[in-house]
Amino acid sequence: MAEPGLELDWRAPFAVDVRVTLGVQGRGKGDPTYRVDEAGAIWRTSLTPDGPATIRVLPSAPAATRVRAWAWGPGAGWLLDALPAALGLHDDVSGFDPSVHPLIRESARSNPGFRLGRSGRLMEALVPAILEQKVVILEAHRAWRILLSKFGTEPPGPAPRGMRVFPDPAVWRRIPSWEWHRAGVEGVRAETIIRAASVAGSLERLLALSHEDADRKLRTIPGIGVWTSAEARQRAAGDPDAVSVGDYHLKNVVGWALAGKDRSSDEEMLALLEPFKGHRHRATRLIGMSHGTRPARSAGSGPRYGAGAPPRRGPRMSVRDYRKF
Repeated sequence: MAEPGLELDWRAPFAVDVRVTLGVQGRGKGDPTYRVDEAGAIWRTSLTPDGPATIRVLPSAPAATRVRAWAWGPGAGWLLDALPAALGLHDDVSGFDPSVHPLIRESARSNPGFRLGRSGRLMEALVPAILEQKVVILEAHRAWRILLSKFGTEPPGPAPRGMRVFPDPAVWRRIPSWEWHRAGVEGVRAETIIRAASVAGSLERLLALSHEDADRKLRTIPGIGVWTSAEARQRAAGDPDAVSVGDYHLKNVVGWALAGKDRSSDEEMLALLEPFKGHRHRATRLIGMSHGTRPARSAGSGPRYGAGAPPRRGPRMSVRDYRKF
C-alpha cells in the first residue's frame, strides 16, 4: 500500500465493532463507495465539504477500542475527524432497556461492539435510499453501481480498483433521462433524486437539527416519505429511533422476532416496538443481528418468538429491469 496521506490512531471510550458499525454504509456487493480488503480493513470514499476523499479503517478486533485509519485526498482531514462519530462516539444509549425482551437482551449481550454511527453526509445516504424505493434490493444495488461507475469520480489514494467517489449534486441534476434508463431507474425515482440534488446544500444543514425536525423538513421534498427519510437518517445522522415504516420485510421480521407472528402490519410492528420508543431503530438492528438463534425459555413462560426472519410462504418479488422497457 502506498504511503498514507494522513493517519489516525484512535482509542474509543467504548468497545466498537468497526465492521458492524460501518457495514450499514455499504450498499450491497460491489458498492463502488465501499470495500473490505483481504486484511479485513474497510475502505470508503466520500465527497466531503472539503472535496473527495478515501479512507481505510483497520479494526484491531471485533469489539476492541483501538481503531487505525488512513485517508487521502482534499477531504482526508474531514473524513478522519468524522470517523469517531461514524463509529458511534455520539451514540447515546440512555433510556434503552434491552431487558424488555429476551431476544433483544441476548442480541445486545452477544454484540457488545455494536454502535449507531453517523456519516455526516446526508445526500450520500439519501440517493441510494431513493433508489431502493419499492424495488427489489438487488435492482437498487445494480442501479447504484451503474450510476456511480458512470458518473462518480476516481478516488484519491490507493483505493481498491473499481471504487468511485459520490458525484457532486450538480452532476446528479444533469444526468440525462437515457442514462437513468440505462441504469434501470424509472422517472419517479430519478426525478426525486434530481429534486433532492437541487437543494443539496440545505439538506446537509438538516443534520444540525433535531432528528424530528430533520425528518419533517426532509419529507417536504416530493417523493421522500417516511421510509426514505428514516433510511437516510439512520446512516447520515445515526438516529436511534428512525423506524423504516413501509419496509417490505421489516414489519414481518419484527413481528416474528418479538411475537412469533409470521405476518405483521406496520401498525403491529410499531406496537411491538413501543417499549423501545426513542431507540426503535436500535432495537430493529439488534433483531437483525440475532442470527436466527432463539433464546431459551421455559414451558409456559410466554408467547413464542423467534430470531432472524419468519419462514417464507410465497414467491419472492422478481427483479425488474427497466432497461428492457
